[in-house]
Amino acid sequence: MAEVTPGVTLQEALALPTFRRAAPRVVAGASATDRPIRWVHATERPDVRDLLRAGDLVLTMGTGLPDDDDTPGLTAFVDELVDVGSAGVVVELGRRWTTALPGALVEACERHGLPLVVLDRETRFAALAQEIGERVVDHQLTELREAQRVHETFTELSFSQAGPVEILQAVQRLAGGPVVVENAQHRPLDYFAGPDDPTGSAGFLDGWPARSRRVEVTGRTGWDAANGWLVTRLGSADQAWGRLVIGSPAAPPQRLVAVAERAAAALALHRLHDRDRGTLMRRTHLELLTGLTETPDSDEVLHRCELAGFPIRRRSFVGLVVRPRIGTSAPADLDEVAATVVRATHGLRLPALVCEVERDLRVLVSAPAPADADELVDRVAARVRPHHDVVLAAGRAVSDRAGIARTLTEAGQVADAAPQSRRDFDPDVHRLADLHLRGLLALLGDDERVRLFVDRELAALRRHDRADGSRTDLVAALRALLTHPASKTEAAASLHLSRAAFYDRLARIEAILGADLDDPDVRVSLHVALVADDLFS
Repeated sequence: MAEVTPGVTLQEALALPTFRRAAPRVVAGASATDRPIRWVHATERPDVRDLLRAGDLVLTMGTGLPDDDDTPGLTAFVDELVDVGSAGVVVELGRRWTTALPGALVEACERHGLPLVVLDRETRFAALAQEIGERVVDHQLTELREAQRVHETFTELSFSQAGPVEILQAVQRLAGGPVVVENAQHRPLDYFAGPDDPTGSAGFLDGWPARSRRVEVTGRTGWDAANGWLVTRLGSADQAWGRLVIGSPAAPPQRLVAVAERAAAALALHRLHDRDRGTLMRRTHLELLTGLTETPDSDEVLHRCELAGFPIRRRSFVGLVVRPRIGTSAPADLDEVAATVVRATHGLRLPALVCEVERDLRVLVSAPAPADADELVDRVAARVRPHHDVVLAAGRAVSDRAGIARTLTEAGQVADAAPQSRRDFDPDVHRLADLHLRGLLALLGDDERVRLFVDRELAALRRHDRADGSRTDLVAALRALLTHPASKTEAAASLHLSRAAFYDRLARIEAILGADLDDPDVRVSLHVALVADDLFS
């Protein structure tokens, strides 16, 4: 869970004018000077435990501390500061010690990682305390103002019954970083880029499912330092339907935690209201679609479909998934997309069931038997695509009710396999035939044999990358090589590496895999593994 940051850090305090004039030197615990200071306490007493709170900075001249040769006493003094959670200790030279502090004091602070600062020039502790205190109070006032801003923002969103897009745009503004909503299967549903990615490219999402599965957060909200993610559960502990992720490279302040949790509550409230206030048509269509996929031979379902104007007899059916593209500057609103799809099908006099399932729009069209169902679907897409930036994926047409579940499932698999970023040569409607290798892998779905194949091909490289930390990323180097098969120079440039560094990584890959990367069979095998990993990990 993210810690509250109630004041300036010790490192920031050392840069204040009064501190600078005292010529401060950090002689121990330098790695912990980013600790926040809650308040400042000046004392000459060695028994300080009952006087301090966590985050207090201690100022002392050392006159009351144990003798230089009293190692246990000096160590006990430091132990008390550590136990209470002190931000550090500042010692002014001149009264007790003139040139250096006792070695036992320095060693104890270094051992515990407690910042120990020496002031080489005399200064007024009251001035130090006042200057730091003013900064702490200013910071607290800023936190209060920010908390009020967060409260007002989400209160206004609640009163206006804002949808997910408006809620996430507010989170993006308040957080100043990328924002992702994922479902329970770790598939990103919405993405808003941060200020460092103004073009809205989806680099933040690279390898998302695999990375997200490794992030486990205890409680409702927590911070994952490895990825730099603030993660909040969406839904209850027993019925979580997804997670909200905010990019936060450093430990998040309480204000950002509040943003995440208020956003999660707003999304949950919208989900509840949307379910309750959804139109009769959308609710009815969802019920009919569920009935057609689960009990296609039911006479009751057949009768209800006919009453709803969705003919079943002597028809062919095509399942569609319409999915707003994530990572765009203005993501499509699913309610508006649904309205456009309904208008398009009505305009073509094409009966259709339209409903929302997990931030996807699922559509089932009923085409007259003599008509070309795929051509009719293309005409629907031609009326939708100019208005919304969406991925449209279609399953193969089926001629009986028993195949409805299959065409809808296939449409979902195609949507998962289709590229999320728009390309000039993309068709209006993605089908298995358009996806080539991705289409084949989509048909295989979660086949365990595919997962075993991916592990066999990539496990050794992943083990190396985990052991090597952030110094090299051999999987990324392999991906770059296969993405730019005609030019290793372009592959190296895509990773911002020199040719020599890139060639070195390729040599490591060959050594680890015991394979020749110039061998076409090896390249194809590794490429298939990477694509499958992107789709199903």
